[in-house]
Amino acid sequence: MTPYPFSAVVGLTDLRLALLLTAVSPHVGGVLVRGEKGTAKSTVVRALAGLLPAVSVVRGCRFACDPAAPDPQCPDGPHPADSPALDRPAALVELPVGATEDRVVGTLDIQRALADGVKAYEPGLLAAAHRGVLYVDEVNLLPDHLVDLLLDAAAMGRAHVERDGVSVKHAARFLLVGTMNPEEGEPRPQLVDRFGLVVTVGAPREPRSRAEVVRRRLAYEADPAGFAARFDAAEKELADRIVAAQDVLPRVRLPDRELDRIARVCLAYGVDGMRADIVVARCAVALAAWHGREVVTSEDVRDAARLALPHRRRKDPLDPPGTDEERLDEALAEAEAGLDEPDDDPDGAGGPPGSGPSGPDDGGPSGPDGAGPDGSDDAGPNDADGAGPDGSDRPDRSGLGGPGDISEKSDMRGSGGAPRGDAQPGVGAGAPAGPDPQDSAGKSAALEAPAVAAGNPYRARTLAISRRGEGGHAGRRSPAFARRGRVVGSRVPRGKLAGAPHLPATLRAALHRGARAVDPRDLRESVHMGREANLVLFVVDASGSMAARKRMTVVKTAILSLLRDAYQRRDRIGMITFRGHQAEQVLPPTSSHEVGVLRLASLRTGGRTPLAAGLRTAAATIATERRRDPRRRPLVVVVTDGRATSGPDPVTVAPALSGVAAVVVDCESGPIRLGLARRLATALGADLMPLDRLEAAAPTTRKAA
Repeated sequence: MTPYPFSAVVGLTDLRLALLLTAVSPHVGGVLVRGEKGTAKSTVVRALAGLLPAVSVVRGCRFACDPAAPDPQCPDGPHPADSPALDRPAALVELPVGATEDRVVGTLDIQRALADGVKAYEPGLLAAAHRGVLYVDEVNLLPDHLVDLLLDAAAMGRAHVERDGVSVKHAARFLLVGTMNPEEGEPRPQLVDRFGLVVTVGAPREPRSRAEVVRRRLAYEADPAGFAARFDAAEKELADRIVAAQDVLPRVRLPDRELDRIARVCLAYGVDGMRADIVVARCAVALAAWHGREVVTSEDVRDAARLALPHRRRKDPLDPPGTDEERLDEALAEAEAGLDEPDDDPDGAGGPPGSGPSGPDDGGPSGPDGAGPDGSDDAGPNDADGAGPDGSDRPDRSGLGGPGDISEKSDMRGSGGAPRGDAQPGVGAGAPAGPDPQDSAGKSAALEAPAVAAGNPYRARTLAISRRGEGGHAGRRSPAFARRGRVVGSRVPRGKLAGAPHLPATLRAALHRGARAVDPRDLRESVHMGREANLVLFVVDASGSMAARKRMTVVKTAILSLLRDAYQRRDRIGMITFRGHQAEQVLPPTSSHEVGVLRLASLRTGGRTPLAAGLRTAAATIATERRRDPRRRPLVVVVTDGRATSGPDPVTVAPALSGVAAVVVDCESGPIRLGLARRLATALGADLMPLDRLEAAAPTTRKAA
């Protein structure tokens, strides 16, 4: 089917510019696109492949070797200098969420290696994406080790397969693009940092733009080929511009003054490490090439910083990403002020500010025409107030005007963060929460205790399920049979070999048959014991008995510490609160731990204590999740003092959670204690953890920094 044209996309200027910059210079490091569902993330990425120049490959090579410079380590090589070649479009390879490590990097055919004595390598998706685009949808749902493989290959330009002492290497240079929905949870900050650019997108907030999106989509569905033909001129102009920018790129010069600006911005913004400086520099060079200039300007640095920095300042893994765009503006202003100060470098190693030839700093729009291609007769309306195409106050310097740039009067930031106005106070911020929209007790806000802030989280004790699971979800919490980990045995493979072979067991099977050679039916695969992620379901007492301000602060700090622990162990989380006369599922099971932090921040207390209702709601939630995912094991964490002043005795409903691993965090305090939480833990068959013992013991020795 004819793909949707890249230039027909309405708005999303920062996203389109980021993709085009990585097409010009893959060394920028790829693009991560964050956005809610239905915001054309996949559409734009798939459309990019049609703009890339065709590649010349060695005929018959499964690894897309360049005839002019074939890979000397190509498994299909070596290729002679006069190898026949063919031209083909750049590949667009999509990596599914359920892909295995063997499918990604390729694998050795162990059956043929043992039976025939030959080394047969089956290429993976990295080989197919060489010199093209590797698109990973829902990259935040991929297992961590697969994301590590992708980012390592993208950084090194090579894929490496090791299996039983035999290694295979091949070139794997591709344009990496990942998309994700923040509602499904955030990837590790360390992994987000490995993407060169991160752009946040959202639906248009202006009626004309939304109407234009629908108009174009309906026209495309009615006649894909005819719709695409209307944008042929615009697509060709963008493709030619990519080629022209690639030709200019090697000649682009980064003046010392702009390099100093980049260093000052990164220092003022408080990023860690040097990757941010390098990415901003590469992005600024690509921007200059995109605009047809051979010298980087201050505006190139500013635009590069807005694309490359907002996601790199997260100091806490549960901080919402990109919530400090104002801080970036301040950092840019500080860098500008610093450049105007006299240089006090006695050695002159960096050169005085402004030394060496420098590009103009006026920051005006540049490029051959100052606007993008116009390939359609139904270009949307343009605003006359000078606002940028993403609804911000800054001008559009992307050079992507034209049919795709309907002005969106949106509240969405241009890059790297959540929409404006959506930021909520963190748990530790101490800001008052808004009114509770779902007061289960039906009481007025005046009768409730105000929401209190948590203290600084600590390292919580490890809570785990003692029984072994099936390892359906890679994680770090509970023991399970998994694809990775220490070898604890062997088994007959179910169909194709799923993991590494267990050679001693394979040889024993052959000897048992009395054979002198190993046959494929003798193969045994290794059984690994690793760790899996769980569903951690928090059942929190929010009744009046927990309403003492100091006490609730301690409880919220404990829950926040457990939330952070669940994030680090790759768990899904859910939260149920009970007060008044009923329980409420305030957070359905999700991978978005940040949402859990925000819900915890607004948690209010007051009313009676329907503990039994909380346990029933937990049992119903677990039953629903088991129908969706039978392999994920639940761990229920009940945070209560054990008092039940509303509803039946909680001990009578404990059988509803029979067979479910549970921990009761005893919040009872004071000189006189009733031991009700211990009674509940006994009925649930759960471990009892006093609140003041939830913090893990500090290590006796620490490694030197």
